[in-house]
Amino acid sequence: MEGIDDSKVGAWLEANVPGFEAPYQYELITGGHSNLTFACIDDSGRRVVLRRPPLGHVLESAHDMGREHKIISALESSSVPVPKTYGLCSDPEVNGASFYVMDFIDGVVLNDSTVSVAIQDSDRPALGEHVINILCDLHAVDIDAVGLGDLGRKEAYLARQLNRWSKQWVASKTHEIPAMEACQSLLSERMPDQIGASIVHGDFRLGNMIVDGPRVLAILDWELCTLGDPLADVGYLLNNWVSADEVEVLGEGDQSPTAAGGFGSRESLCDIYANRTGRDLSDINYYRAFQHWRLAAIGQGVYKRYLVGAMGDSREVDLDRQKDGVARRAEAALTLLETA
Repeated sequence: MEGIDDSKVGAWLEANVPGFEAPYQYELITGGHSNLTFACIDDSGRRVVLRRPPLGHVLESAHDMGREHKIISALESSSVPVPKTYGLCSDPEVNGASFYVMDFIDGVVLNDSTVSVAIQDSDRPALGEHVINILCDLHAVDIDAVGLGDLGRKEAYLARQLNRWSKQWVASKTHEIPAMEACQSLLSERMPDQIGASIVHGDFRLGNMIVDGPRVLAILDWELCTLGDPLADVGYLLNNWVSADEVEVLGEGDQSPTAAGGFGSRESLCDIYANRTGRDLSDINYYRAFQHWRLAAIGQGVYKRYLVGAMGDSREVDLDRQKDGVARRAEAALTLLETA
């Protein structure tokens, strides 16, 4: 299979995963421009998961398998649910790039409102509460005690992020979006002081979790994880906690699992988080605006790469929708800033 050297990876699995017996089969779970995820299946049907960078030339710092493995392994002893890890292989001679292996968690990933229908109505409120309580647990992890104190700079998170994505916007700009510049100015002017630092997941949403009924079994996709302002995660989660009246048509790929209804409101999530952590959420609309603006900058980068052919064949990509999505994100950010 492309992305897996059967014999060498098989030998590594046999040596590092106790009880994992040949012959092995491999299935691609997720691919594309992000890290590749494979299911490795042994002779008895047992599964483990292998993560590796995309194929071809990639920026090593953007697909750091050692970093992901370190984070997940460090959190195994915490109350944050993560898969058990079996090891990291840094030798490119084995599989062409570094990879790590972890347990396969059997459950459901809520990518959209269609999948969410599988969650019983009676389980949805408890699942929503479990999600926000896990975020509280993540932000309470003693960074130094679990060995993640060197993961990144703890201070000035928002300033660093604003600088990074402002440069991205300038570099990828193809047309005027007045709301982007207006947001950038307001985000800079109104930046709140950072109170404390924590692990920041960077992409904390239901689509990156494996769930079973009212419980989250595992948090996935730690590739954007760093240290910084915990409220950035809260703002990001709230933006993804979409209610039914915010989505015109529910459907496959809408990336709005909570739009199926019954998962609790943004206000209820904020109440739980504030009560458990003691953090002041009075500036939460700033963080929500920042996350909309950041995703707009990221989306504009993707749009430009498609325009210049750097993302391959764009014939199956709706570029007008991609372009409009950037503008909608920017407008959503500006609305939040104006009403903050």
